[in-house]
This record gives sequence, C-alpha cells and structure tokens, in this order.
Amino acid sequence: MFSRSYTNLLDLANGNLSALDYGGGGGAGGGGGAGNGGRPPRARRMQRTMTTPGTLVELDEERAGSVASDVQSSLAGDRLIVVANTLPVRGERRADGRGWSFAWDEDSLLFHLRDGLPDDMEVLYVGSLRADVPPAEQDDVAQALLERFRCVPAFLPKDLCDRFYHGFCKQTLWPLFHYMLPFSPDHGGRFDRSQWEAYVLANKLFSQRVIEVLNPEDDYVWIHDYHLLALPSFLRRRFNRLRIGFFLHSPFPSSELYRSLPVRDEILKSLLNCDLIGFHTFDYARHFLSCCSRMLGIEYQSKRGYIGLDYFGRTVGIKIMPVGINMTQLQSLLQHPDLERQVAELRNQFNRKTVLLGVDDMDIFKGIDLKILAFEQMLKTHPKWQGRAVLVQIANPKGGSSKDLEELQAEIKESCQRINDQFGRPGYSPVIVINRTLSSIERMAYYTIAECVVVSAVRDGMNLTPYEYIVCRQGLAGLDDSGDNRPRGKSMLVVSEFIGCSPSLSGAIRVNPWNTDSTAEAMNECIALSDNEKQLRHEKHYRYVSSHDVSYWSKSFIHDFERSCRDHFRRKCWGVGLGFGFRVVALDRNFKKLTVDSIVEDYKKSKSRVILLDYDGTLVPQTTMNKTPNETVVSMMNTLCADKKNVVFIVSGRGRDSLEKWFYPCPELGIAAEHGYFMRYDLYIVFLTLLQIFSVLTFCIMIHLVFIFQLLMGIS
Repeated sequence: MFSRSYTNLLDLANGNLSALDYGGGGGAGGGGGAGNGGRPPRARRMQRTMTTPGTLVELDEERAGSVASDVQSSLAGDRLIVVANTLPVRGERRADGRGWSFAWDEDSLLFHLRDGLPDDMEVLYVGSLRADVPPAEQDDVAQALLERFRCVPAFLPKDLCDRFYHGFCKQTLWPLFHYMLPFSPDHGGRFDRSQWEAYVLANKLFSQRVIEVLNPEDDYVWIHDYHLLALPSFLRRRFNRLRIGFFLHSPFPSSELYRSLPVRDEILKSLLNCDLIGFHTFDYARHFLSCCSRMLGIEYQSKRGYIGLDYFGRTVGIKIMPVGINMTQLQSLLQHPDLERQVAELRNQFNRKTVLLGVDDMDIFKGIDLKILAFEQMLKTHPKWQGRAVLVQIANPKGGSSKDLEELQAEIKESCQRINDQFGRPGYSPVIVINRTLSSIERMAYYTIAECVVVSAVRDGMNLTPYEYIVCRQGLAGLDDSGDNRPRGKSMLVVSEFIGCSPSLSGAIRVNPWNTDSTAEAMNECIALSDNEKQLRHEKHYRYVSSHDVSYWSKSFIHDFERSCRDHFRRKCWGVGLGFGFRVVALDRNFKKLTVDSIVEDYKKSKSRVILLDYDGTLVPQTTMNKTPNETVVSMMNTLCADKKNVVFIVSGRGRDSLEKWFYPCPELGIAAEHGYFMRYDLYIVFLTLLQIFSVLTFCIMIHLVFIFQLLMGIS
C-alpha cells in the first residue's frame, strides 16, 4: 500500500483549487486607510526579493550564553517572521464606509513577545485578519498593513476557513489535544478527510505568504500553535536550511490518545522539520517525545540540560518554557484612573464579603460547572461561610455554539438557581455568574477585591488568569486600602493540576477538579488561612510572575532558537521524500557524495572487493509481480563472481529454497538467506574462516587459563 501526497492531492481536490485565487494578500497595492495605535513599526524596509541560501559565517560557540547573559545576541540585525493563525491587529471598516481602520491588538501575546527581542531586530507578522475583507480590497488592505504594521495578511476564502478552523482545528485537533476521544459525532467528532485536506491547503496558503517576504539565509521563522502544524513541511521543502521554530500553546496529548489520529505520522513528521519545538510544561514535551519514539522510532537525548531529537542528521531541539504575562501592560492598567473608582464600587457592592473569583471562557474544558458544585459543597460542609462567601464567575462567551456547550450552560444555570435558592437571602446571592466579556479595567477591579481565585479547568494549555490576579493583588498604593487594616499583597489560589501554569505556582493549592469534595476543602482552606500565610505565598508567586514575564519567555526561546540553528550552513543537506514524508538529510561538510565515475575508478584500483546485494528492490524491482530473476541478472552474477578479486553475496530475508533454486546456475555466488540464518558459500573458504576463528578463540582461552592459575598461586 502506498501513501498519497496530500499536498499534490489538494491542488486537484474538488472545490479547493479556486481558493488559491484568493491568496494574494501580500502584493503591492494602493494605500488603504489604517490607524496606527500602540508602538511604532520598525523602520527598516523589508526586502521583497528572493535570494539563494549562501554561506553564513560560523557563530562563536561561546556567544550562545544563557537567557540572562550580557553577551550581545548574534540575532541582532536579523529578522524574525512570526506566523500565527491571526495577526495581532484589529481591523474594522470606517463608519463612512470608505476604507478600513486598524490598531494593534494589545491583548495579543504575539504583540508583546517582541519586548524580549534585540532592539534592532525587525519583526514581521504573517497571519489571517479577523475581518471579512472583500477580494477587491485585499491588495489595498495588505499594503496598508505591511507599511504601517509590518503585517502580511493571509486571506482565506470563507468556505476554506470554515473547514480549516471551525472544522479540523476545532472539531478534531482541539478536542484531541484536550484529551477527548471521538467516541461519537457529538463528542469530539469523527475524522473528516475533507477537513484535513482543507487544513493542509490553508497551511499551504500561509506558506505562500511567508515565502513572498522571506530571505531564507537571514530570517528566523517562528510558528505558533496547533493551527499551523503542517506549515513547517511546506517551508522546509522549499528551503532546506531555513531556520524554523514552533511553539505549541495547547496541551499535547499522551501517545495513547494521539495515536488515534489518522494523520498522526504526517503531523509528527511536519513538526520534526522544525529546528526547535517549544512546550509550556515538561509533561507536554514528554508526550511529544513518547509519540516520536513509539510511532516513528526516534529516540531523544539530553546533553547539558538540552533535549534533542536526532532526525536524519539534524538535531531537533525541545524547549520547555511556560509563557508569562506582560508586566508593563498590567502595571499601566493598574494606574488607570477608572480602576480605583470601580474597585470602590465593587467593595461597596459586596460589603466586606469574602469573594472567590473565577475568570474563564465558556468552554466545556474550563470546569465551570465543577467549580460551582465544589462551592456548593463548601457551603454545606462549612456553614460558617453561608452569608459571608460569594463566588463570582466571569464566563467569557465564545463564538459559535454546540450541543455540549448548550448542555453546559443549562447545567450551570440550574446549579446557580439551586444554590441561590437554598443559601441566598435578601441582599445576598452566593453565586453570581457574569455572562459577558469584561473590559480589562473591569477584570482588574474584580481581581483586586478577590480573596481567592479558583481555576478548575479539566485541561488547559497554560491559563494566565492566576498570573494576572497575583499582579493585581500586589497592586499600587491606595488600591488595597480596604479600611480594615488588612496587610497589602495577599493572594490565594486554587488551581487544577491539569493546567499548564500549575507547576509554576508552588504556593497554590492544587486540586483534581473532578473531586468536588477536595476542591471544596481547598476553597475553605484558602480563605481561612491566616493573613501572614497568604502574604508569604503571594510574595513567592509575585517574585516568579514578575521575573518570568512574556519578554523573558520570548528572549529565552530566541536564544535557544539561535543555538539550535547555529550549524545550518556548516552541513551539506539533501531533501528526501514526497508530501509529508519529506525530510532533510544533513551530513558533515566532509561527507563526499558518491558518483558512478568515482565508484568505477575505485573498483578498478582495488585488489580485493566484497559485494553485498539485497534481492527485492536491488536485483528485481520492488513492485514487480514475478520475483524470479531473468537471464540477465543470472549472467551479471556469474560475471561478478568470475573475477577472482570479488566476493559476492546476496543477503535477503527470502527463504533458502527459493534463492537456492533461482541461483543454482551461479555456483560461486554466496547466499545469506532468511536474514543470514542459512548460508551458502564455497566450503573451502568457510573452512579457512572457521579455522581462523577457532585459533583466535583457543589463544584467548589459554590466556584466561594462565591468568586464573596465577591468581590461584598468589602470583601478581
């Protein structure tokens, strides 16, 4: 059975070929209107011409340094191309209908990662735009984004986007990466090959946008998240030495779950075309390494604290570094004049009650229903909190709907009604659910007044809610003055052990969210601890969160990215394979590629030759139905054996009866049948070989006997 190349198949897929006509988002065009909020773009002009990879001056091994090194990175002056599903830019049509206005999305992680990059390093973004731009306006919009924001949009047709994002990404990859197997169409969804083909085509369109602006010998390409798992293969096939990094912002499932994906090998092989692959936690990296070992037979090694996979002569680095928050942005929000007013209003609203806070997307994996049940259990087992404790759950609505989400919302509504009816009283509702997206200032105000934040997700990639809460509780002068002489800088956390930030918060109380009793006890313990204990835990967390922010994360990744790519232009590389089977074979620069002329010349010069031949695929074609050798093959074997300088063997897994029958006319030909279990060769040569082996073994045995005799006689 032969695997087909999906990259070739997609060009012929029904309904997909026309999508290529909509990809032209990076060409020059008229200057559409755009507003430029946030920081100014880099001044250096982007080169728009393709160049051929050349020789790169070898990097000094000692300049790699650590994340905290004072040595200037050799990346300074190079360019980083950040590729993600969506650009860190918000766009909307102007009120008068003439043109578009754009602004930086300051909540986007991609927008803030450049804080950790060298000052003179240019950053270019490639991704889709969260706006429906008509084809006639796409060139103008692309030119405006390029000139003012250094962004290259990839415009996907609506049909392709639905099958790519809402189809394969959200119905196949997202549930599987969050440990949901497709047991039924309603839970996880069945694998749809047409959606996979749309996923590959979308990744191909992203690669075309990258290639349009790429300088392969100078640029670093950093790809983000599970939407673009197939992109590394497209880029590596075009440029063997391109420096490619990837960071997965979601969990990576264990091999037992991942192996259920029908295109598991294609995705793994595509990721292995990267130079560095990043994960939030060790568990996610361990699952990926286990999948590579069990499904592709690739083992990893650890050297000086760095984990690497040896893949056809290339070393694919594994980076483990949880992402952080943007401290500068949060501290500026804490200084906003409206924050103090909103904090005062919330304190007046809750009237000295103890507030437990949850901030989650309305998602089946966030465990909002489990959190509410645990709070109910806490009120039952610890009646002292009845009338004193309030759970405020901010549920950010998500676009779209599904049967699972509707059932979840109905369950949450029913639980809240039951709890409020049982434990509520005039002026007091134990559970408050806010079903809308709050502004950043509103969210900061809730963080500031909360005594405890509860994160009960059953599976989450990272979740930065606890980090934001810790920074807000640190606060600024005046914001934490509640008038009750409580010390500033207190915070408590109840976090699920299944989220990425859990290992980083050693002072938090970790729970299994499925165990409502233990989660209830954790809530009680958090709010019942002494103020000194709360303050000690808070200070420990704040030191970590403030020092491991998003700039630290990006700086650390870039340093390891540089280290992983330092030998790109030192080795000789050859691209091998088709479709997702493509890989780059990297060899030492002293490696010499064999040619027919050199083989013939060395053959003539040699005085003694050993020729080992396989049968299937060497003497007869692999695909032929008739495996019997023809007269030409038999004649060639006799010709080789007739030369006294040659020792010729056929080494095969085939049975001895077939090989002996086929090559009976070649008496001087050696045969190693059934992988060497049966041998046929000239008896005189075999006798001499065995005699030599026997004489060597006898000599070794005599030496051991003399040594043992000396030990027994006490002679040193």
